[in-house]
Amino acid sequence: MKLYAMTCGQITGELGYLMEGGTGKVTLPIPAYLIVHPKGTALFDTGMHLHFDHVGGNALIPNATIIVQKREWQAGIDPEMARLRGFNRRDFDLGQPVRQVDGEYDVFGDGRVVCLPTHGHTPGHQSLRLRLDSGEVVLAGDACYFCQTLHERRLPTNVFDRDAMHASLERLAALEAGGARIFFGHDGEFWKSVPQAPVAII
Repeated sequence: MKLYAMTCGQITGELGYLMEGGTGKVTLPIPAYLIVHPKGTALFDTGMHLHFDHVGGNALIPNATIIVQKREWQAGIDPEMARLRGFNRRDFDLGQPVRQVDGEYDVFGDGRVVCLPTHGHTPGHQSLRLRLDSGEVVLAGDACYFCQTLHERRLPTNVFDRDAMHASLERLAALEAGGARIFFGHDGEFWKSVPQAPVAII
């Protein structure tokens, strides 16, 4: 199995909005990941949760099956929740098959690519745990924007459920303590150290 990282663009935001105590503006990479597994290919962060910077490429993969936590999909299609949480159905509900899962989900059935619920940022946010030949990797997505988010517990201003996000960070910290490499959602400094496709992450 191989993992490839890609930069899909950048956005600029206020650090104080993205991390408690932050000041000034910050440039954020928008990552996507391609997982090549013997049983198939998966793309993470154009369909794993429903904000525009994570589903913006869905229209380019019309034959893909979208795997999403049921609670995330239900929030995304609820008009009031969508208004409050920044979901736009035109970004993600494009006619592809949708597999709504509840909890951990083993994508290929061999424990190597597992959807990992990390609720809090949104109602049904999920990360992805990978078992590569070189060790375990967790693609955290927006469960953990920055390294500081994990190590200092400095949450964004706008969080759906702060307690759930803290619990998700505890889970990520436990995985890191067990040897997993955490790939932070939008950490520009961390992203500089990540090999970009066509070079595989090993």
